[in-house]
Amino acid sequence: MDKAALIDRLSGSWEDTRAARDSLVARGTAVVAVVLDVLCDEASPVEWTVSADVLCRIGEPALLPLAEAVGSTRAAESSEVARRIAWTTARLEVADPGVYVPLLKHPHARVRALALSVLRHQDEAAPGRFADPAVPLLGDPDREVRRQAVLLFETVGAEAVPRLRRIRRQSAPASPPAPGVRAGALEALAAVGGPAALDHRDRAAWRRLTRIKRQTEIPEGMHLCGSWYAVPSADQDAVLEIFDLTDAEPVTLRTGAAAWNQDRHAWHRTRTHYKCARVFVSPVLDGWTLVFGDSSENTHRVLDADDSEQALGAVVRGRCAELGRRFGAAQWYGMSCGDEWTAWCVAEGGEVVRYYDAFEAAEGEDTEVGPPHPAEAGHLLPHQGDGLPDDAFDGVDLRDFDAFTARHRQVKEELGIPDTCYATVVASRLSVDPGALGPHTHVTGTGVLALTTCGREHGHPAGALPC
Repeated sequence: MDKAALIDRLSGSWEDTRAARDSLVARGTAVVAVVLDVLCDEASPVEWTVSADVLCRIGEPALLPLAEAVGSTRAAESSEVARRIAWTTARLEVADPGVYVPLLKHPHARVRALALSVLRHQDEAAPGRFADPAVPLLGDPDREVRRQAVLLFETVGAEAVPRLRRIRRQSAPASPPAPGVRAGALEALAAVGGPAALDHRDRAAWRRLTRIKRQTEIPEGMHLCGSWYAVPSADQDAVLEIFDLTDAEPVTLRTGAAAWNQDRHAWHRTRTHYKCARVFVSPVLDGWTLVFGDSSENTHRVLDADDSEQALGAVVRGRCAELGRRFGAAQWYGMSCGDEWTAWCVAEGGEVVRYYDAFEAAEGEDTEVGPPHPAEAGHLLPHQGDGLPDDAFDGVDLRDFDAFTARHRQVKEELGIPDTCYATVVASRLSVDPGALGPHTHVTGTGVLALTTCGREHGHPAGALPC
């Protein structure tokens, strides 16, 4: 069948093409090439899901042609074509997912990564079957392939730990692991079970590396999503005590920041308390200790409340007052990388003098405490809008980012409209903006990851962290 005839048969609605699709599936291998060509043709009148359905139901005979298409120039030049091919390849109707195993040795990295992704998304019992052939890919030269290999072992879970530990200890000349595989096995161990999955030798090696890295580490701006406290104290033991934190493990700033972000964004369908198990307490940064996260008690008070936003405000204000009494002053800040949420709380002594939450203010909730703080001066508060007139962008193509940005800057300058105040603005004026750390930041002491009440019961969350 030529392409024109195929397009004529498949052009139409899902229901209208049902008979044609069934007929093509029955022809199997003979039509794979032409259906695949239609799938990859962005100008084709055939809805791509129609051609994808045919290939998915043909099953295994379509696998190798699709794999070759994954690594083709066509896929490399069009993200849409690459998406269609990957979607179809991952959903082939095959009796045994083991047919994807040979693709783990495919010369193209995108094919190897896709095969790993397909294998780890099988039923819960299946991924363990594919652990052995996936081992070499822990040391693959391609970063995404290595990541997918680690994810497969994470899916296997505790069953994979003995195998990964053997790889870590495997050094006999007769059967040494390939270069990079031992390092990949270490990352996979951490992904499966966190620090608890590492044996004493690997934990000792990680601590040695941390000590070395800390000596030369240059602070870097952190990705801010979540909340943190700031206290003007170098007494780390006192900070740990007031937050009820124990088992403090020295870490680099990079490790602590990664743990905070990983825990903040984590999701797991079976593990519990992975968001409230640990806290990152920074070294002293320009005279301030920052605490990223919160105690188990406060975390669960918010999570279990009927109104979590109001509960958060009450917890924050109470905590800041407590910290202020202990250390003379305290602040709390919140930022989100997914929306425009920002908030801050400032305590002087044991009194909260300012509390502001952008979302609560926008909804008209009467939760603000105190008048605007001097640190907010010269800025609009987020709930006040951007101050731009309704016709500010008349005549501007809003799809042109450069033109939009230029007009935005021009109107603000001409009308003298101030910038919007975010938590980072207040933090930079009152203590430390962790998003702006750099070589200029004066660092003393050592940051630590410490366990909360939940962490003492459940351990560190699983997941590899950079050193």
